[in-house]
Amino acid sequence: MLVLNDDQVMLQDAARGFVSEKAPVAALRRIRDEKIADGFDRGLWRAMAEMGWTGVLVPEDQGGLGFGFVGAGIICEEMGRTLTASPFLSTAMMAATALSRAGSPAQKERWLPAIVAGEAVIATAVDEGRRHDPSGIAMRAERHGNGFRLTGTKSYVVDGQAADAVLVAARTGGAAGEAEGISLFLVDAKARNLASERLSTLDSRGAAELTFDGVEVTADDVVGEVDDGHGLLEVVLGAGRAGLAAELSGNAQESFSRTMAYLKERKQFGRTIGAFQALQHRAAHLFCEVEIAKSAVLAALQALDADPTGAALAVSVAKSKASSVARLAAQEAVQMHGGIGMTDAIDIGLFMKRMQVASTLYGDADFHADRVALARGF
Repeated sequence: MLVLNDDQVMLQDAARGFVSEKAPVAALRRIRDEKIADGFDRGLWRAMAEMGWTGVLVPEDQGGLGFGFVGAGIICEEMGRTLTASPFLSTAMMAATALSRAGSPAQKERWLPAIVAGEAVIATAVDEGRRHDPSGIAMRAERHGNGFRLTGTKSYVVDGQAADAVLVAARTGGAAGEAEGISLFLVDAKARNLASERLSTLDSRGAAELTFDGVEVTADDVVGEVDDGHGLLEVVLGAGRAGLAAELSGNAQESFSRTMAYLKERKQFGRTIGAFQALQHRAAHLFCEVEIAKSAVLAALQALDADPTGAALAVSVAKSKASSVARLAAQEAVQMHGGIGMTDAIDIGLFMKRMQVASTLYGDADFHADRVALARGF
């Protein structure tokens, strides 16, 4: 059923109160204006750990909550409402998923408690070009002694500029475009011959381009199985895509809410502009689209909880729909606010900028629509 249970509703209420108080949109403005290097507030990240959020996908026997993907998505949705900048997606969702499912005992012992405590940031490095293309991984991991040497460049690594470690997808076999031959490595962010260049992002958050020039790793750094990392990578990306879809849903909901408030207060020709039928029709259409996106996101999160390896289709539906709806909500918000919607004086522009980045990250609406079409044999 596409409804939240009592525990999930309680989490939603707690998350909404927390981000409203601790991470309002003004906090993102401060990160932008003060040019905070991490792209997020370390104190806020520790506070999230105290709330238990960092362990939402970490099993209870590893010190986490084990609350599942629906719980993680609820948090992402509420963060989308206030544009909360944090490494939650990269670390508490994607890295925690990889390590919980396929990490070695030593990797789990080292990193999962650190994630739960808010003491670690782990980025995921997949793409190598301007567009999301996990099947096009070409970066080589050549065997060297008892380990490997990584050579290549990873583009737009979210939180890569602040990471303690990086989950890297590279080829130990096969060629670009092939599923076989992909392996995942957990690499120390301060490893020799690993260079990081911080990127300036539209949404004022953090990302980096990482260049590996013969970075040496050992067999102990492999996450999962050598040459057989494609399935795990898809699950990890599924977690990230679902989290982004939830955040985009929250972004769209807040954009819609702020626009409705403006329609009720702004007057023209002696009437509030919300009384004009043309704007009412546009608002009604947007409301329906926002509700559809919410349902698609919840369905994807529930599918991940039921079977992470079989949830790809539901996740792509959610990511495509949430991306399209968040874009529509941002565009309508700017247009209905009129000229002021184009200024930095109000927050609508910040929602649009985050939408632009989040909707493209790990596959835009077209990328995921194509995946759905191929899966359905269209």
